[in-house]
Amino acid sequence: MEAIQEHQGVVVPLNLSNVDTDQIIPKQFLKRIERTGFGQFLFNNWRFDDDGNIEEDFVLNKPAYQDGSILLAGDNFGCGSSREHAPWALLDYGFRVIIAPSFADIFYNNAMKNGIIPIEMGKEQLQQWMQKAEQAGLKLKVDLDKQIVHDDVREVPFDIPAYHRENLLNGYDEIALTLKHEDKITSFEQAAQ
Repeated sequence: MEAIQEHQGVVVPLNLSNVDTDQIIPKQFLKRIERTGFGQFLFNNWRFDDDGNIEEDFVLNKPAYQDGSILLAGDNFGCGSSREHAPWALLDYGFRVIIAPSFADIFYNNAMKNGIIPIEMGKEQLQQWMQKAEQAGLKLKVDLDKQIVHDDVREVPFDIPAYHRENLLNGYDEIALTLKHEDKITSFEQAAQ
């Protein structure tokens, strides 16, 4: 997992609640065995019509958001099934930060395990950013170390559990955390023989 301490990027406003994992990455694209290549299918049923033509009204298809890397969304983002493919698709597409009032628990944890910063933000602040992003475009800077989102006017604090924050800052996934104790594991294995 790639370490992330700060991220600045174009904000993509997805002003929808209850976006589930099947909307994020539809089931027909879950046949890959690697974690990459899912970005092209992100929000597929919204980005394309039944014939594969681009839906020009969908936010990700608009030129202003082509380089977006921070996603704003509504309540309960990532609900539905527990598929880890959802954060894989978001990350592969280029998103490093998702800001929403609330997340489905499994999605929230899967996002952090894969190097995405999920930030829970109050609805009032989120709507202010949503409106700016929809009207004139918006860039935000996220400082994970200080747990602050910088907009063009002020700094807004957020909270991430210390365990997850430390893993994101250092790029530790669960395998890397285990390997930090490789000498103890080896000693235990040798003693057990």
